[in-house]
Amino acid sequence: MSEPGKGRSRRQVLAGLASASSIVVVAGLAGGCTPAAAEPVAMVVHKDPNCGCCTAWADRMEATGRFVPRVVAESDMAALKARLGVPSILASCHTTEVAGYVIEGHVPAEDVLSLLRERPDGIVGIAVPGMPAGSPGMETPDQRRDRYDVVSFTAAGPYAVFSRHG
Repeated sequence: MSEPGKGRSRRQVLAGLASASSIVVVAGLAGGCTPAAAEPVAMVVHKDPNCGCCTAWADRMEATGRFVPRVVAESDMAALKARLGVPSILASCHTTEVAGYVIEGHVPAEDVLSLLRERPDGIVGIAVPGMPAGSPGMETPDQRRDRYDVVSFTAAGPYAVFSRHG
């Protein structure tokens, strides 16, 4: 049995390596595309029947191609938030259920995706308290963007900054 490359020119060996590397790169790219091809995740967006920004947020989530929101008008949002464990200090206008988590308010899609990918222990959900300008569904004509935090919360009550925006 001869040594690898024996009897072949350096150019032929390098060409073979380049070809093999290309196959590895293509295989790596194909594997990297798998999450993008994942089925969109269903979510239920609970909102006050008179709120328009909640529907705008759901539209932003759907536009990513990663979520399929179903918007449900609720007559008692306070009771729903209490049932789902949303701390009143973190409340916003709409409350979403997705893959076992609670998403409160105008949370960006990338943060929802991070939560679903990372699945941190003990986290009930993430929230954007209030309604900051420039957050998804709260865009303004003058392009103003408030700084805001996405906050994670647990059933026991500790809060932590999940991400920062603006």
